[in-house]
Amino acid sequence: MNDTIIQKTKDTLVKAASSFTDDHIEAYKRAIAAEKNERAKWAMQTILDNAYAAKENKSPLCDDTGIPCVILEVGQDASISKEMLDSIDEGVRLGLRELPGRPMAVMGEPVSRLDQSGGLSPDPSDLAHTPILMLDSDKPGIRLNVLMQGGGPEIRSKTYRVFHKHDIVNIKDEIVKWASDEVGNLGCTPCSLAVGIGRTHYEASSLMLKAMIKSDFTVQNDIEAEITERVNKTDVGPLGLGGRTVLATFLEVGPQRASGVRIVSLRPGCCFEPRKAVIEL
Repeated sequence: MNDTIIQKTKDTLVKAASSFTDDHIEAYKRAIAAEKNERAKWAMQTILDNAYAAKENKSPLCDDTGIPCVILEVGQDASISKEMLDSIDEGVRLGLRELPGRPMAVMGEPVSRLDQSGGLSPDPSDLAHTPILMLDSDKPGIRLNVLMQGGGPEIRSKTYRVFHKHDIVNIKDEIVKWASDEVGNLGCTPCSLAVGIGRTHYEASSLMLKAMIKSDFTVQNDIEAEITERVNKTDVGPLGLGGRTVLATFLEVGPQRASGVRIVSLRPGCCFEPRKAVIEL
């Protein structure tokens, strides 16, 4: 295995799980300054203070340390080997131990994993990362992205078809409805909404993950801004205290096929998400 890739992967996982990106910090500062609800303002400041402490101590942002999701952006003339993939696997394992990750890997064969009768492994490194997603890149080389995906947002996520009726308004309305139905149940708000729209469930989910790694809280196109503001009218607010519920929406649209439906994947990320970091391999 490649020791350099192992070390880079380990460090990237720890950074993703313990640090806000600069744009995420700025989004909180803006939201705190604009918030009129004093309880909501206090909740967001507490979340931000927690993020500062986590970064300084390289400790998890949340007790739910997350499931590692690895995305590789592959540029022209770059190649991926089995040694590289094995090294990434090992880096993820070491990162989960160093963080440390929450020990939540279910042990046993398929049936016992489903009903959890095999118990949980005490070793955080047994929590395998999700299947690696690979994306084309215009940049040279290979970029390793790590997302740490919490369980609450996964429970509240949805990937399903939308009848578009040749009008984008119907797609936006359905996204807003899905998000509005779920943000109140998420608990750990203010959230960010990641959306992927594709031809298949796999493609839509992949685009949703791409939206997360490409996310920038300082940039919102017209559709993203509209979805954000409409879901904010739910007035759920930080930790359910009222006020601003959504900090930003991140949307990726892929190729579409001639049909009456669009497959939409929506993930309402918690107040600490996207928990992400990236490095050049």
